[in-house]
Amino acid sequence: MKNKILHLFMVIGFLLLAGACSNEPTAKQSMDQYVDKWNNRNFEEMYDQLSAATKKSISKDDFIKRHQTIYEQAGVSDLKVSIVDQNDEDDKKDVTTIPYKVSMQTLAGPVSFKGTAKLVKEEKDGNTSWNINWNPSFIFSQLKKGETVKVSPKEPVRGTIYDRNDKALAMNTEVPEIGVVPGKLGSNKEQTLKKLSQFLDIELADIEKQLSAGWVKDDSFVPLKKVRPDQTDIIKKATSLPGVLKQEVVSRYYPYKEKAAHLTGYIRPITKEELKQNKENYGDHSLLGIVGLEHIYEKTLRGKMGWTITIPESRATIASKDAKDGADIKTVIDIQKQEQLFNQLKDDSGAAVALDPQTGETLALVSSPSYDPNGFLFGWKKGEWEKLNKDDAAPFASKFNKTYAPGSTIKPITASIGLKNGVIKPDEEKSIIGKEWQKDSSWGGYKVTRVSERLSKVNLENALITSDNIYFAQTAIDTGADRFTEGLKSFGFEEKLNYEFPTSTSSIANDKIDSDILLADSGYGQGQMLMSPLHLAATYTAFLNQGDMLKPYLIKKDGDKKEIWHEGVVTAEGADTITKGLKGVVEDQRGSAFRPVEKGLTIAGKTGTAELKKKKDEKGKENGWFTAYDYKNKDLLITMIIEDVSDRGGSSYVVKKVKKMFK
Repeated sequence: MKNKILHLFMVIGFLLLAGACSNEPTAKQSMDQYVDKWNNRNFEEMYDQLSAATKKSISKDDFIKRHQTIYEQAGVSDLKVSIVDQNDEDDKKDVTTIPYKVSMQTLAGPVSFKGTAKLVKEEKDGNTSWNINWNPSFIFSQLKKGETVKVSPKEPVRGTIYDRNDKALAMNTEVPEIGVVPGKLGSNKEQTLKKLSQFLDIELADIEKQLSAGWVKDDSFVPLKKVRPDQTDIIKKATSLPGVLKQEVVSRYYPYKEKAAHLTGYIRPITKEELKQNKENYGDHSLLGIVGLEHIYEKTLRGKMGWTITIPESRATIASKDAKDGADIKTVIDIQKQEQLFNQLKDDSGAAVALDPQTGETLALVSSPSYDPNGFLFGWKKGEWEKLNKDDAAPFASKFNKTYAPGSTIKPITASIGLKNGVIKPDEEKSIIGKEWQKDSSWGGYKVTRVSERLSKVNLENALITSDNIYFAQTAIDTGADRFTEGLKSFGFEEKLNYEFPTSTSSIANDKIDSDILLADSGYGQGQMLMSPLHLAATYTAFLNQGDMLKPYLIKKDGDKKEIWHEGVVTAEGADTITKGLKGVVEDQRGSAFRPVEKGLTIAGKTGTAELKKKKDEKGKENGWFTAYDYKNKDLLITMIIEDVSDRGGSSYVVKKVKKMFK
């Protein structure tokens, strides 16, 4: 009986032991667990499954850090690890192997490889488990113990920005880079470096810091500063010093400097914060378009970064992807007109736009004051950066795409709306007596004032020539707020202009035209209305295109050049009548643009003065406008605004500058 009981306990013990053993993971199950953690990049728990021998060769912190660093630097994504095959009979041994395969996407393209994991059966604290003999080839198949991974960018060549005649506005060119060979500085080293710091306009301490870098040897060329190609005097002076040499390097360069700065914008070294947002297409030393066309067309001009992932010790290449150079941008800008317009504006704060009124092509976009975009790449003269930043006229900000009160330049638009709605007729005369007018007594003490009371019978042509505020205030009132608002919208107000250079939307009022006084003021450009110089120029194209308003454009396109933005904003007859009046503004001695008299010009145009004041009774700053077009050749239309012209002849100051462009 005792033997039977003993035998029963032995059987039960064996079964319990067998059950316990069956709960231990098999080699394949252990590898499955490891692969699952690997796919989820759970490096900490992956380490827990490593064999004792592996753990002796690498610490947990190093294991985690190595995976994280390599995967992050290589831009690893879409990681997929799987087991290929495994024989369950191998579980009866103490050592087994399990094949696996890995695929992933990296900065340098797809990477895939196969490997074999060696698993060993180990016992710890009475428990048996299968653990992995890990080695660096699990990360990349070519990687061995003691080796490193290097991820290197290949910078694409940035595209060039051209004008309509293939003149480069922003280009890549070889420029001199001034540097020092320490061993050749001679006995008067300190004196040489002091002179060099003056020539290059950099601090002596900065030069000494560069020379003290750990990699520098006596025969090393230590680059200090890139010099603009046109600074030949600096290059000559610097390289005349002992030990000072130059080498040619490729750099972005803006040959027209401040004349096209707001148009082109500039590039500069990428910041750490910016790099975090787009690691795939930029490296630590990449340059980034910040404003202007360089920013707007960054993706096009930039191209695609290339990358290589290598093992320096063995020179093995894990993956490689060539850079894709950026594409060129061709504008319809005429750099000659751009320069001429800038020369007219350079001493003032303002903006100017030139269009081809038959096509809508943008011939020039100018803003003043300006800056030299090369400063962001080659450095600034001492005190120049501080001076530009403190300038109240905001030289870094473009003005041609901002909005301003249009003043009397709005009157041809008011006339167009009145003609289309039948509230005025080309030859119909309004009876206007005196210099002041109000609709009725509900206006209280408020009245609209005109410059002269000489005319008592005023038709549209004379109203434009004499810029009669009362005529256009009455036209707006007779049109009515709703129809006047719709008319302005037909000219593109409160509509985002689908233009290649982001431009502020022109607005009619702060909220809406909610009173007759505001309606009257809006009719002659003194309400709450705001327009961009670009939009104002576009509205005047209607007077040269049978009443159709053209959409301006900046980038060269194939096919039909002309694109109508809004059709029939004024009748063809009305457009001719308005042009006749605008000719008188320039050619009739009563016109505000008659002086200075320039013989041979065939231009029509409208001046405007917008007074900026917070209260009606105070004296405010005045902005002067002039929009003009060649009514004979029909090949040029210019809008110019200059800020603060009250002490310089008002809009007449602007007229003089615009007329020079048509000569």
